[in-house]
Amino acid sequence: MTANVLDQLTKIGERVKSADIPQGLREDILNRVSQLGNLVESSTFLPEFDRMNSYVDWVVGLPWDKKSQDTLDLVKSKEILDRNHYGLDEIKERILEYMSVVKLNEEDKENIAHAPILCFVGLVGTGKTTIAKSIAQAMGKQFVRIPFGGMGDPLDLRGLSRMHPEAEPGKVIKAVKLAGTRNPVILLDEIDRVTDEGRSSIMGVLVELLDPQQNNAFVDHYIDYPFDLSEALFIATANNTIKISTAVLDRLEPLMMPSYTDNEKIVIGQKYIFPRVMQESGLPENSLTIQEDVWPNIVRPLGFDAGIRTLQRTIEGVVRKSVREIVEGKVDRVEVNKDNVKKYLPQL
Repeated sequence: MTANVLDQLTKIGERVKSADIPQGLREDILNRVSQLGNLVESSTFLPEFDRMNSYVDWVVGLPWDKKSQDTLDLVKSKEILDRNHYGLDEIKERILEYMSVVKLNEEDKENIAHAPILCFVGLVGTGKTTIAKSIAQAMGKQFVRIPFGGMGDPLDLRGLSRMHPEAEPGKVIKAVKLAGTRNPVILLDEIDRVTDEGRSSIMGVLVELLDPQQNNAFVDHYIDYPFDLSEALFIATANNTIKISTAVLDRLEPLMMPSYTDNEKIVIGQKYIFPRVMQESGLPENSLTIQEDVWPNIVRPLGFDAGIRTLQRTIEGVVRKSVREIVEGKVDRVEVNKDNVKKYLPQL
């Protein structure tokens, strides 16, 4: 038993020695592994061994020096933004201006560090999250999202110390590990929707995350070693800025996301959402058509909606009902028109 345990400790040590991690952290872990070897006969050994094994898994899995190669082709970036989003011309122009600054100063991190963090502000469904994804796609970066809705404890971001039995890293380190690079786009989603009780302390962590003078040595309580986030591109979203602290707002550039008119929704539905939903459903291109005069019913089934989420759900419902009819052999193709539109509209 003892020999087997010591063999496992040796494997952990070898894994740490070969991992691409900071030298100071490597020495600290190897010292702890050595100390753990002296506790083999102790009743506390197995819990400590499990904690150490889990900790090493996290440490060696982090992208300490792994970076993606940024794509800073403004022509291609504009094509991606136009392909993914209808309208939003002012927002797109500001994004391209931001990318231009990054491209011009890609060797001068001091200038990039002082660029404001983009914060998309608008009602639910106006495309805040999807445009952040498009920025990541346009720049060739990995995209990860940290949801702030309902967050009430700064430890959700910073993690728990390994002294706690159920300790684990915070959402920031989890996002970086998921991205697999240390320079991803990290979306701080709905930062205005944290709880009132935890607002001040969470905003304090946000200040550190968004400050290039501090985030180059971000310390998660679980990892307990500085991680460099200075090359991560942070983007924030909010429904409004009223509940965002002044210190955080000073580091943000709010960009207002406009509500969509019915005519804009018709174009978005026809050219963006409907083709995508059709492709995802597996239906052949001509097996479902929606007549032009039906689209006003689809974009406003229950009245005004500033965003496009209801529109997307409605189109998905129409496609689902059509798929079922075709699969059951009732029809070969479906045409949605004024006479039968109510039959295909989902009960929202």
